[in-house]
Amino acid sequence: MTDTAVESVTARYAGRRMERVEDSRLLTGHGSFVDDINRPGMLHACFVRSPFARARIVGFDASAALAHPGVHAVLTAADINPEVREAWHAVAGKDVPDTPRPPLAEGEVRFVGDPIAVVIAENRYVAEDALELIDVDYEPLPAVADFTRAVELAETGAVVHDAYPDNRAGGMGGAPPDEETFANAAYVAAAHVYQQIHAPVPIETRGLVVEWQAAPGELTVWASTQTPHELRAFAARLLGIPAQKVRVIMRDTGGGFGQKVVPMREDMCILLAARTVSAPLKWIEDRRENLMSAGQARHVDGDVRMAFDADGNILAADIDFIQDVGAYPTPYPVLTTAAIGMFFPGPYRVPKSSFNYQTIFSNTAGLAAYRGPWQYETLTREILLDIAAREMGVDPLELRQRNILRRDEMPYVNPNGMPYDHVAPADTLDQAVKILDHEGFRREQADALEEGRYLGLGYSAYIEPTGAATGHLATEGATIRMESTGKINVYVNGGSTGNSLETTVVQLTADALGADIDDVSTIQGDTAVTPYGAGTQGSRSGPMTAGAVNEAAAILRTQILAIAANLLGADADDLELRGSRATVRTDPDRSVSFADIAYRSYYEPAMLAGTSPTLEATARFNSEAMIHWANATHACTCEVDIKTGHVTLTRYIVSEDVGPMINPNVVEGQIAGGTVQGIGGALLEEMNYDDDGNPLSSTFVDYLLPTATEVPAIEYGHVEIPGPGVGGYKGCGEGGAIGSTPAVINAINDALAPLGVTITRLPATPASIVEAIRNSQEQATK
Repeated sequence: MTDTAVESVTARYAGRRMERVEDSRLLTGHGSFVDDINRPGMLHACFVRSPFARARIVGFDASAALAHPGVHAVLTAADINPEVREAWHAVAGKDVPDTPRPPLAEGEVRFVGDPIAVVIAENRYVAEDALELIDVDYEPLPAVADFTRAVELAETGAVVHDAYPDNRAGGMGGAPPDEETFANAAYVAAAHVYQQIHAPVPIETRGLVVEWQAAPGELTVWASTQTPHELRAFAARLLGIPAQKVRVIMRDTGGGFGQKVVPMREDMCILLAARTVSAPLKWIEDRRENLMSAGQARHVDGDVRMAFDADGNILAADIDFIQDVGAYPTPYPVLTTAAIGMFFPGPYRVPKSSFNYQTIFSNTAGLAAYRGPWQYETLTREILLDIAAREMGVDPLELRQRNILRRDEMPYVNPNGMPYDHVAPADTLDQAVKILDHEGFRREQADALEEGRYLGLGYSAYIEPTGAATGHLATEGATIRMESTGKINVYVNGGSTGNSLETTVVQLTADALGADIDDVSTIQGDTAVTPYGAGTQGSRSGPMTAGAVNEAAAILRTQILAIAANLLGADADDLELRGSRATVRTDPDRSVSFADIAYRSYYEPAMLAGTSPTLEATARFNSEAMIHWANATHACTCEVDIKTGHVTLTRYIVSEDVGPMINPNVVEGQIAGGTVQGIGGALLEEMNYDDDGNPLSSTFVDYLLPTATEVPAIEYGHVEIPGPGVGGYKGCGEGGAIGSTPAVINAINDALAPLGVTITRLPATPASIVEAIRNSQEQATK
């Protein structure tokens, strides 16, 4: 890429609050989701699911269902499972050992909702009717409903997988704790923190339409997915067919939040089953299925400690925890859980850090990714800092200010080897404090307490890796084509999952080529026409698509300038691209429009005197930056009714550094979405199971989600420290969900501090708050 190419355009759109390209389509009801896909002769699939958390399958009779009008097939593990060729996921790689994951349960079911058969019928109604006609004989077995007792229960015969007789999937330890430092420290704070199961709950559940054409051996898949190219590769591996024979089409996707990154067992079933029927096959998950079987997340239990010197400086940190990975985690959970330990020091000056963890099987749905999967490290650390501050008799803000990392300390390597750079966590903390008016709130809090009202303030600071350039995540492709009309299409792998890639890639492409933004469109999510990319995961889309667009645009700019120079009789170095025109810098009256350039290129190439007429470029961006670190501080205020336990959030502030913002509207939308999910995790959402492993929250009557009545208007502050990649952009998709839960819990604990109450078991429901107050009062009277 030449300097001339770089200087031939001027940024006009990146950084502006542009309206979202996709809004008109979505808001007028013209989005295209998987359930909108209808193919000629299409059949529908429905799953027979286990009613037991653990049981042996001793009999299966589908004769009545097969005789039911409209039923085409009932497929069991014997029909489907032997057809699997390979079933590894790129996020873990083919050489990493994995835990069991058969498409359909074989011999034994391992959670309520475990799929044991697929009914295929002319429509979903007939398929569901047929489910009632299938007779399955089960022999109930002891189940592991409480993962904290899983190792103990294994000794009584409650084993989830025979290959793991102690119910441990695996674990890892870092450096051992420096017990001498803890023993000699002026202060040591410790806490036991339990976080409940909660899940992504996208507005659109999972779904596939799969069409197999036997004659050419081609498979077409319409999917609700975050990773169309990985789904394509997975389908090819699974079925043992060439990847060029598989096409995945992703249109609109109603949210994913990690749940739709990798294909799960039901996806495997539908891909395999499609080859056994002579028609396209559709499966759309209903909400109950989603809550029971689409994966659980966040279920962690552990102990955390921090040692401080007499001045409140952190000396050492230690975390020891177990994570529930359910029956069928996707993908391999042992290595991904390590992130909790590695990131535990957070955005603070921590000389020594240690961690130890175990991943534990249980008879519940398997662990799946959820927005910031390592969030427990921030939850525990930030709760612990508030506990430490109260024990020291200082304000939690003061303790953070004393220990948080500053810009002049970069680069900084945390004690677990994480190399921080291009960040200044102290800056986001300072900005949040200013927006809040910390001292003003403390005065208001004191006045309220005299009136018998309990107000609280909670802070949460974190640092997170975005756009991590490891394995298949290290590259991203883009194709940019100027059409014969002079209009421009940019082709990238991802689609609309709520993260507004459609808008940001159009902004970036318009700037990179000097085009008017109305002249640029994007085509995404179709593996037949888009270059390979790793999709929407790991807060990678901003930095990686910016890099891919920049690489492809650099090539195309050179071509545009060469053709324009030929047409204008000028030197390419003397031209600039702006407003969808190429103009001579020293003579603005001499210019040629993109439409004229394209017309000559497509229809009169002989007039170009040997200049290549190519107006299309494809490039793969290979990130040289290993990680783009983003960070933020959340500040939450609340009022707690100590009689009812009801929590009212009164203000919510986020100061976030995600580098320069491509579109502030999109960034703030991502922050808001994640923040609301974290608030739900703090106060409402919980997947409850009884002692036998039966789910007690499989509808929205029982699984409570936050609404506009629970969430105050979010106030934003932005610190823009450029990252190491193209444009300095960093990812922003996951941070809101990482920082919000501990901020809310800390606010509640701050409000209840005069009563001696500290909540460390989530969620902080009204009932749990009232119980904690009552227990504290009883202890005080003893």
